[in-house]
Amino acid sequence: MSTFEQQKTKIRTQPGFIAALDQSGGSTPKALKLYGVAESTYSGEAQMMDLVHQMRTRIITTPAFNGDRILAAILFEATMDRDIQGKPTAEYLWTVKRVVPILKVDKGLADEASGVQLMKPMPELDKLLARAKAKGIFGTKMRSVIKQADAAGIKAVVDQQFQVGRQIIAAGLVPIIEPEVDIKCPDKAGAEDLLKAEIRRQLDALPEGQLVMLKLTLPEKDDLYADFVKHPRVLKVVALSGGYSRADANKRLARQHGMVASFSRALTEGLTAQQSDAEFDSAMNDAIQGIYDASRT
Repeated sequence: MSTFEQQKTKIRTQPGFIAALDQSGGSTPKALKLYGVAESTYSGEAQMMDLVHQMRTRIITTPAFNGDRILAAILFEATMDRDIQGKPTAEYLWTVKRVVPILKVDKGLADEASGVQLMKPMPELDKLLARAKAKGIFGTKMRSVIKQADAAGIKAVVDQQFQVGRQIIAAGLVPIIEPEVDIKCPDKAGAEDLLKAEIRRQLDALPEGQLVMLKLTLPEKDDLYADFVKHPRVLKVVALSGGYSRADANKRLARQHGMVASFSRALTEGLTAQQSDAEFDSAMNDAIQGIYDASRT
């Protein structure tokens, strides 16, 4: 069985969740601040990315972070291009930790229109996908945001997500489609109903053999996305924490059957640069176990 097929089988069949370690330029200072690294301690993008790579390396190399409970990890491009313990990050994740490497490919969000934020254009996407495939990346992730229950806006988000998704499938990778519904959306349940209908339309139009993963905000109606878990074009349905605390996200997730976590802030909540290795490893293990348990319903 090829590495790709092994990774696909792991994601499809093994209990566990996806660790989202893909904070990028705009969200990196906030992630570092939460980790206990103030903006005043570094200057410039290069130094900032070095510091965040140190943080991600500490997370990935902790004993608790392995393929027993973690299916995959989503990386930022600068993380993919760096090494961990002398190996390229994607290679280290799979060969040492048995964690499937996934790459965030979007270039951020466009300005809000029709109650949504589409993705900015990605003119270099084909080159990035070829580079990712060569580095052993299995799949990709790209994020849009829905802020209002606007039918036209939501249709535009889903159309764009699947259009880019087809480009990613053609490059031999599995896309994570991520149309996030903002947890502050005034009619969140209404937006989610509109979103579900648009996703179903796109899934049903995918040719046989083509696969996507879905990364969705924890819904207001429990098990709203349960039928997507069984859809033949869906490899996995995962949940983003979306600003909910870890405890709240875990509670909500445990009520969604077949949906597993893909948490970012909720995963790293409470981890700091100032912790000793023993404290850090213990906190990491507790976080992973709680998210793993919530993902097993």
